[in-house]
Amino acid sequence: MNSITTCVIADDHPAMVEAVAEVLTESGLSVVARAADGEDALAKIEARQPDVALIDVRMPRLGGVEVARRAAVSAPNTSVILYTAYGDRALLIEALDAGARGFVLKEAPLADLARAIELVARGSVYVDPVLAGYLASSRMTDKLPSLTQREREVLRLLADGNSNEEIGKALFISPETVRTHVRKAMNKLDADTRTQAVATALRQSLIA
Repeated sequence: MNSITTCVIADDHPAMVEAVAEVLTESGLSVVARAADGEDALAKIEARQPDVALIDVRMPRLGGVEVARRAAVSAPNTSVILYTAYGDRALLIEALDAGARGFVLKEAPLADLARAIELVARGSVYVDPVLAGYLASSRMTDKLPSLTQREREVLRLLADGNSNEEIGKALFISPETVRTHVRKAMNKLDADTRTQAVATALRQSLIA
């Protein structure tokens, strides 16, 4: 990651984009691109690969959650923060399921935004304090699955794009044992695919 955090901003209100860009620049962040709709945002994220993308949830052509979902595949090193005027729990859970790493309400002070971007750029997940209460009472934290240390190691290496064989070599275990650990982790995380298991473990801070 660059020493200066790079950021793409997308919102269909130009005045909002300008206000946010100004605050982020004053906070020492580098705004490398701006977009007014979801498709433009995704194209700019893919082209610039910023550390963080701040995306409005409701935008023309492509909504913020869909941008987050696609960017997770095409720009995996970019962390997406969704910025919204709507603070409902279903939207929050859908956003986190799509791979978003942050969720900020538009009513929050702009200074909070810069802090959220810095935290997410360093690998944390940021949820607006107003919404954090929703999460605490939601199914996602009711029963955080308990992964073994080895299951976490395997998922962490999977998250870095390693194959079963490569993970086996790194951990001095057979590829078959790796598969077993992945299968157990998927069961615990209620995931249908390995990718989903990794995403869930990251989202719940079970791996970093």
